[in-house]
Order: sequence, then structure tokens, then C-alpha cells
Amino acid sequence: MKLPDPLALRELAALLRDPVFRGRGVRHGDRRSVLLVPGFLSGDWSLTVMQGWLERIGYKPYMSGINLNVRASEHVLAGLRRRLAEIQATDPSRVTIIGHSRGGLLGKVLAQRRPDAVDQVITLGSPLADQSDITRLTQAAVGVVRAANEIGFGLRLRSEGRFAYAVGVVRTANELAYGRRFNAEGRFTYDLKLTPVVPTTSIYTRSDDVVNFRSCIRPDIPSMAVWGSHNGLVINPEVYRLLGRLLTRPRRSAAVAPSR
Repeated sequence: MKLPDPLALRELAALLRDPVFRGRGVRHGDRRSVLLVPGFLSGDWSLTVMQGWLERIGYKPYMSGINLNVRASEHVLAGLRRRLAEIQATDPSRVTIIGHSRGGLLGKVLAQRRPDAVDQVITLGSPLADQSDITRLTQAAVGVVRAANEIGFGLRLRSEGRFAYAVGVVRTANELAYGRRFNAEGRFTYDLKLTPVVPTTSIYTRSDDVVNFRSCIRPDIPSMAVWGSHNGLVINPEVYRLLGRLLTRPRRSAAVAPSR
């Protein structure tokens, strides 16, 4: 019987023993900026090991500013856009995004809307093909968070008349642009399903205990399988080895699609 390991102690132990953790066997970085985006019900603290490793091998990793990834997608994306602008204020070159689980979905949509600012996206255990294809326990957590967001959103609508009017205008614009009614996550879902406009890679594990690994695979996105658990992807030595290879890709040329 396989015991659950939410803290991913097996992956952490393997990483600490592996030479890749000390930067061996991976090419030294070129100081390009890397934005790290945590998963659902997680925060920047979950990516501190990866941040330290990226610094040691020659990159400039930045945290997202997310303390707990539970807010509505568009709200979180607004914060990530501001974070992207802050990074580019110090380094105008395009930023690589590494996102774990929901963080990968956010990174993919952010790149879709800001291809001028993003060099590539690397997702870790992100259900890019179907974000609802998750375990029942995770579905329950998503339901609770969604209800809390909707309650908070509704309270703001009742207390801020002009805000409600602005929301109505945006909703109408979305309906006209996309030809159908959109809920709060509608545009996000639409952009998530689009073919990526920047190089995007999905790293997943077949033994994922949070999302169905098949939902991490899309015909328009290269995918790579590793061993381990969902939570362990952020401290998995095999993942780090793949990141070391993917981060050395040549930077994209200047000609990109305009941002939306």
C-alpha cells in the first residue's frame, strides 16, 4: 500500500542527495528573469527551494507576490501583470514563467495576453487540457473557494454601484467579443484553451494524486513525464534536470503578437 505524502518528503530527500541540487550536470544560466507562480491553496513559500536553486545556477528568480492562491483567476492575473511590469522595469528582456498546478494555468493565460513580455512558460502538473479534471477532494476545495469569491464579489456589487456598472460594461463587451455569455472565469477559460503563442512545456507525473495526469497533456503543447507526486514536482530532482535544459533555450526573436 502506498502511503500519502503531502509534504513530498520522498522527492525532497531525493533532491538533497542528487548532484543537480548543487548545480552539477546543468548548464549555468545567463541571468535571465524567471517568475515563479505557486499552485492552488499554496503560496510563494512553496517555491523557496526552487528559487534558491535557480539563483545558484545563474538565473534571476522572482516570486509572484501570492501568499495564498485562492482568489478568482482574473484577480490573480491582474497581480501577476503588475509583477511582470515590476520585473521588466529592472530587466526589460522577456521573462520565463514556471508555474506549479494552477500557477501553470495562470502563467499560460498571462503569456497569451502578454506575449511581448513572456519568453516561455513551463508548467508543473497543470491541467492545461481540462482544469476541472481533478480529484474529488480538490474539487470540494475549489467549490468552497469559488463560493467564497462569489460571496465577496456579490457584497462588493451591492456596496459599490459604479463598480457594478463597470462590471456590467466589461461583461457585455466580453459577450459581444466572444459571441456567448461569460461567467467570472469565462475569458480565462477561453484564453487557456487557445493554442499557445509562446513556447510552452508541460511537465507532469503519471502518479499525480491531485489532477488527472491526462489533463496535463495537449496535442499543441510538448509534454514530459517524470516520477513522483503532484506536490513533489516543485522539489523533484528529475524536474530540476528538465528545467536546467529548458531554461537554456535561445531567447525568442523580437517579432511577437501584440498583447491583449
